[in-house]
Amino acid sequence: MECKQEKNKEYCSCTYQTCSRKGLCCECISYHREHGGAPGCLFPPEAERTYDRSLKKLARCFRA
Repeated sequence: MECKQEKNKEYCSCTYQTCSRKGLCCECISYHREHGGAPGCLFPPEAERTYDRSLKKLARCFRA
């Protein structure tokens, strides 16, 4: 399968601009999962900017 990295970058909401995985969604998801977290694109903008990608933080963002 062809990677659409440049197209993905157009929609990537991650603010960590120097990330080597930016636009490489499959690598990003694998990396964060391996480290017990979630990719920045799953967080609301104000939470994403904190760079706290923990699953606890993600759950707090969507707790009703």
